[in-house]
Amino acid sequence: MTYFRKIFRFAAPYKKFAYLNIFFNILYALFGTLSFISLIPMLTVLFGEAERVTTMPVYTDLAHAQKYLENYLNYFITTSQADHGPQYTLSIMVVVIITLFLLKNFSNYLAMYFITFLRNGILRDIRNAMYKKVVELPLAFFSEKRKGDVMARMSSDVLEIQHSFLSILELIVREPLTILFTIIAMFALSVKLTLFVFIFIPVSGFIISYIGKSLKRKSDKAQQEQGFFLSIIEETLSGLKVIKGFNAEPYFNQKFQESTRRFFRISNKILNKQNLSAPASEFLGIVVIAILLWYGGKMVLIDHTFTG
Repeated sequence: MTYFRKIFRFAAPYKKFAYLNIFFNILYALFGTLSFISLIPMLTVLFGEAERVTTMPVYTDLAHAQKYLENYLNYFITTSQADHGPQYTLSIMVVVIITLFLLKNFSNYLAMYFITFLRNGILRDIRNAMYKKVVELPLAFFSEKRKGDVMARMSSDVLEIQHSFLSILELIVREPLTILFTIIAMFALSVKLTLFVFIFIPVSGFIISYIGKSLKRKSDKAQQEQGFFLSIIEETLSGLKVIKGFNAEPYFNQKFQESTRRFFRISNKILNKQNLSAPASEFLGIVVIAILLWYGGKMVLIDHTFTG
């Protein structure tokens, strides 16, 4: 958290861009949820399953808002089909869907547009503060080794902040809001089905997470082994005269080949697990979708407890 506070103090002059980013991220999450919900009335029109409502519903209170929206939608579909036919109603639904997706992506663009000023402004101020600090440091601070370190901090390390920490700013508001609005919409459609999703999906998530953690462990071993044989190369090049003087070439050859053999085995395991991860994730995704379709279909066709 200390590093977060140190970096966030540079964001103070750019608060207005942060607020605008949050505002348009809220719109993005809202329109993103509505754009998928809007597919429901279009399917209702296509399959002709809309409940016929000939009287305009009256809004009472927030507790009955969901029922009011359902009745109003059915009322619009009923009256629109009676007056203009199903093709006109379907055209209206298509225009609504296209408009919602347009607003969603436009909000996303504006959110990214304003966060760009925040990100680049923070990076500029960090570089200016570092340069000011370097100029103020005494001459005794600098040496041959420290010059390169200072230059690396002002160039590559600052870029690392951009690629790692500041990239989180793009997702820290948008993704939680998208998840929140989606969960609200899911509960509005069906509480029972949503609870089933929350119980079932973590099972597949656990399997995918296990594969990812296994890949990470193997990657750590591969990095260690790569560092080991690189150190052998460095020792060989720096002490080549000594190696030849003591006729130690066979010993170093064997040592290097043992290291590359271990790296070969580890690399094969990593690549094989990477090749397995994509098919496994796709298969688990299909299994989850199939089970959800089965359970949702059971609620609609047999239990008659889900009509959304």
